[in-house]
Parts: sequence; structure tokens; C-alpha cells
Amino acid sequence: MATTFNSMRRPTSRQNRSTDTSSEPTFLPDFCNARVIFLVILGAILLAIVLALSSTKSTQDFWINLSMIALFVVWIAFGNILVLCITRRFLQRLAPITAAFSCYGLSLLVTFAISILALVTTPLDTQPTAPTGSLLMNDFLLRNMAISAIVSAVALRYFYVQHQWKSNIQTEARSRIQALQARIRPHFLFNSMNTIASLTHTDPDKAEKAVEDLADLFRASLGHQDRVTLREELDFTKRYINIEELRLGDRLKVELHLQDSLSLSTLVPALILQPLVENAIYHGVEPLTSGGTVRIEIESNTRDLLLTITNPKPKVRDPRRPGNKMAQDNIRQRLQLAYGELSKMKIRESEKDYSVSFNIPIEAK
Repeated sequence: MATTFNSMRRPTSRQNRSTDTSSEPTFLPDFCNARVIFLVILGAILLAIVLALSSTKSTQDFWINLSMIALFVVWIAFGNILVLCITRRFLQRLAPITAAFSCYGLSLLVTFAISILALVTTPLDTQPTAPTGSLLMNDFLLRNMAISAIVSAVALRYFYVQHQWKSNIQTEARSRIQALQARIRPHFLFNSMNTIASLTHTDPDKAEKAVEDLADLFRASLGHQDRVTLREELDFTKRYINIEELRLGDRLKVELHLQDSLSLSTLVPALILQPLVENAIYHGVEPLTSGGTVRIEIESNTRDLLLTITNPKPKVRDPRRPGNKMAQDNIRQRLQLAYGELSKMKIRESEKDYSVSFNIPIEAK
């Protein structure tokens, strides 16, 4: 489906709201998640191997000792997973320090309960350590509690450090978005104000519309949104193009090609399209005396949203317009931070045109 931006519906200011309403997550992982469960069990097995290596004197007894220790440690790991999964909602409502101590106490309680159960159900002559009078003063129980205290403390510290690392990455990504928003303002703002000033006397209606577009553009750019719908991103880009069309006139043409089955409600990172369109106009169309056409193609498959921006390529590069790829690098890094290896950006350059294409994994609603 080929269309022009003029056919896009103009949004109201109510549309420019962030779709991310979730609060900051706790530093504790989701123990109901299959990946977390696998990693905890794997860690328990590795711990069992270390304990077996440190406690077995004979090579012949190693595998028997390892199987007994692994069975016991895995039961403790499963117990911790079950308890922390059940209490997840409660722990999420607590302050970080309170949640940490609560999680630490629950882990020790699970170890204590399973150790007591092992002692009660095991015959005296086959217990790993003979009782020393009191069940609570059993060497086996005390050793298990000591190991559990150390391992739980190390695990909680690891979860906290990992959470801080992820938070720093998210903060850095937001800073890059804000830097990208700030980058479009200086030369674009000056050019826009000059265009509006020249239209004030010759065409007041166009000047008024340009002021409205400029106000809407900066209102949207200052919204600090993480995710917007594809429709909102296209509308945001349209406001930018409206102003550039006033300045460049017939020299600028923009073609938008949307796949027929494309859903405009698909979520995309905010400010993912407009900076590339700005680059296409600034480096591709503006240097050409006769102007040119910027082509935007968007299609989707079952997993990805595919976007391509193509612009004409001047035969001679203007030395006053160095190839500043900051917008491309910024968007590439944002895609990497948001989607990892699931998103790729590709650059295609020929004698006549220059195109940037990338994919965005479709998020489940």
C-alpha cells in the first residue's frame, strides 16, 4: 500500500503519552521463570560437585557421594524456588533492603526445614553425621546452615549487582534517546524559525500551521517516551516533514509505502524513524538543486517489523555536510540494548541512492 504522509491522521496531544507505565522492578529475579529455574538448578549441581570434591577422599566413593549431595542440594534449591515464587508478589512490594533480608531469611528457613526432614527420615546408622545429643546441634544441620548462609548472601549480592548493571544500561539508553532528541533541535530550529518568519507576511495561514507543527514536534520530543505505536511515530515524523516541506517546497517529496496487513498499533521505540528521515533529507535531498524523493517502506512478517529509508545520493559530497552518522550509530545502539541480536541494521549504498534498513521484533500485547 503506497500512500503519502498527507493522508495520515493528525494526532491530538492526548496521544503523546508513554506506553510504559510499569514501575521499577525489584532486584530479585523472577523465580517462576523457566530460565531462572534452570540457572538455579545448574548452580546447585555445580555446588554439589564442589562439595563432593572437597569431602570425598576416595575416588571410588566420589560418584556415590556426589549423587547423595546433589540430591540433597537440588531439593533445597527446588524448595527455595517454590517459596520465592509463591512469595514473589509480596517481596516486590517491599523496600529493597527489606526484600533482601526477607529473601535471605526464607532461604535459611528452607534449608533448615529440609535438613531437619533429612535427619528425621534417615536411619541413625546411615545419617551423614551422627547426632551430638540435640537435633538442633547436629553437625550436619549446622554445616548446612553455614553453607546456606554463605551461598545465599553471595547469590543476593550477585542479583543486586546484576540489577544495578541493568539499571545503568537502561539509564544510559534513556540518556542516548535524550541526546538524540537534543541533536535535532539547533540547526532545525533556526531554519524553521527563519521559514516561519518569512511566511508571516506572505502566507499567515501557513506560518500559523508551521508554528503548531513545531510546537507539537517539540512537545512530543520532550515526552521521554520509551515505546509508542507505529502510528504515533509516523505522525511525529509527519510533523517534521511538514516543516521541511515549507522550507524546501517542491524539491522535497516523501513516499510512504505500508504493507496492506501492517498494524499501526504495533509498538516501536520512540524516535526510531524521524532521525533517519532527517538524515535522508539533510544529506540526500537538500544538497541537490532539483531535490529528490525520500522513500519510507514498512512491512512486517510474523516476527518482525521491517523499516527501510531510502534517499538520493549526491554525486559530489558537500564538504560543508560531513557524513555524520551519529543518528545511525545511536539508533543501532538503542536497538542493540533493547533487542540484542534480534534486531539488525543494514546500510546499502549505490551510485544513485543510500538506504538504511532495520528490523524490530514485534512485541506481544
